[in-house]
Amino acid sequence: MPSIIELKNVSKIYKMGDSKVYALDKANLKIKEGEFVAIFGPSGSGKSTLMHIVGCLDIPTQGSVFLEGKNIADFSESELATIRGKTIGFIFQTFNLFRTLTVLENVMLPMVFQNMPMVERKERAMKLLESVGLSHRLDHKPTELSGGEQQRVAVSRALATDPKIVLGDEPTGNLDSKTGKKIMQGLKEINKEGKTVILVTHDQSLASYADKIVHIKDGKIEKIEKNK
Repeated sequence: MPSIIELKNVSKIYKMGDSKVYALDKANLKIKEGEFVAIFGPSGSGKSTLMHIVGCLDIPTQGSVFLEGKNIADFSESELATIRGKTIGFIFQTFNLFRTLTVLENVMLPMVFQNMPMVERKERAMKLLESVGLSHRLDHKPTELSGGEQQRVAVSRALATDPKIVLGDEPTGNLDSKTGKKIMQGLKEINKEGKTVILVTHDQSLASYADKIVHIKDGKIEKIEKNK
């Protein structure tokens, strides 16, 4: 199976006065279509930097990043934003929902940028919210929901454009263990349906859901292990 994302000798370097800080140091990584991959490491290990580059939210200082075989350096920022919006769905630890929008409007929003007709946007958003048990909350604002409900809205929004890749950044970090387990089981189901799932976490119990664990420390990928 071909790689959906590939990093070749990728470094992210920041200048601190006269010195250089390597947030990421010569990282090589292949993620195949349909894999469930965990990027695992302690705070300050470089996993967030790796996530931003894997998610095409940032570009490397050195090296190359390929998304579906295409070098992201060849795209303009607007082209990359369009491709990213269609190909990658993001689930953030802090939910990142718009407080002034309803649940339904939050899920519909990514589809606006993909020029999907209004009727289709609404229909798809309603189906996604129904699938996570929130069809009775469509007109509520995020502040009227529990943390678990907000995260389910965030998962629905991440799937709004039917992306090939779902990228979760500590998606259970603000949830209790029972709710967090439900979110992880949901990601596992999404993966079984053929989506590539990439999870960024410092929690070993969450990493155990993945087929492959990428261990990162001090900006370097130390090892890549397959889960049995």
